[in-house]
Amino acid sequence: MAQAAYKSGRFTYADYCAWPDEERWELIDGEPYAMSPAPARVHQEVVVALVAQIYRALDGTACRVYTAPFDVRLPHRDEADAVVDTVVQPDIAVICDPDKLDDQGCRGAPDWIIEVLSPTTAAKDRIQKRELYERHGVWEYWLVHPTDRVLLVYRLGINGYGKPQVLPTAGPYTAAAVSGLTIDWDGVFTS
Repeated sequence: MAQAAYKSGRFTYADYCAWPDEERWELIDGEPYAMSPAPARVHQEVVVALVAQIYRALDGTACRVYTAPFDVRLPHRDEADAVVDTVVQPDIAVICDPDKLDDQGCRGAPDWIIEVLSPTTAAKDRIQKRELYERHGVWEYWLVHPTDRVLLVYRLGINGYGKPQVLPTAGPYTAAAVSGLTIDWDGVFTS
């Protein structure tokens, strides 16, 4: 499980920006989490295959796709960036509102986030990040389990995310966050 590392206390985006570049962190409600070492090869293959399909499907739209490391700042209200206490680096983020994009990354909730589960981050992705994304209004959140080849899909409704759809990663599946975007899972898991 990803752990809050040697940094203790409550931190902000201003603190985060001052930390050494060779250290990778996320902040969730001011608590720092050290990013795991480089993910396994299968994790990277799944991310690249998904991004390739998403990138092609977004051509001609206002939506853009980004991969980690890419800072997503999630302010509580309209506070200045320096005091924002939550910044995450999702594996994949799709943002359809160009006003949320700036030179530092994204400020505000992406429309769609995909996390590819790793042993060291699975609990954080399933618990803290799911709650965080729900609270901040991420419309669609996917968790991909690359070993078991299972997809969990959370979609924001009136009462939050509710229970996820649990699906096999086989054949086509249409994302709801971006109209008409379909992922061909057979093109993601080639072996």
